Amino acid sequence: MKSTNEILNSFETTVERYVAELNLLNMDELLRKENEEEWSIGQMYMHLIQSALFMQLRNIEHCLAKDEHTVDVDAKKTELGSQVFDAEQFPPVQVKVPASPQYTPWQPESKEQLAQGLQQVVDRMRGVAVVLDEVTTGVTPSRKVLHPRLGALNAQEWFHLIEMHYKHHFLQLDRLKMNLVM
Repeated sequence: MKSTNEILNSFETTVERYVAELNLLNMDELLRKENEEEWSIGQMYMHLIQSALFMQLRNIEHCLAKDEHTVDVDAKKTELGSQVFDAEQFPPVQVKVPASPQYTPWQPESKEQLAQGLQQVVDRMRGVAVVLDEVTTGVTPSRKVLHPRLGALNAQEWFHLIEMHYKHHFLQLDRLKMNLVM
């Protein structure tokens, strides 16, 4: 598995691409949807920001706090979870989740909202990286939090998941950008 610093550096490079792509798009393009089941590019950005801030980074905090949301350190990943972490990437397949108020992200209000959200995630990742370096050297052993599809993940794995998740959505971004030119 990559070191915390390698994951952070890769994540920052990934976000730089998202920011560059964002700068090339106008609000109409960010909000355009192919159909009601498909997300817009803006919704995809919102998904990345919200899942990092309100799920993945929060679960890192739970792991480090060893609170009631955690499971024993011996809990395991699912088969898919093991495959994802062994490959250090998600399989290159589109994940279809039915549209729902609980899962479908809101449309962004502005490009600035997206840029600020991406920066907020980078800032939080930098702060967490310092703590995780202490954890991986054994100062504070971490427990695990269950991911709905990947199983039990420790703080370092949740951190890595954010980077892998952002990279995985490049496939969706490229597909959605192709719809803009059609």
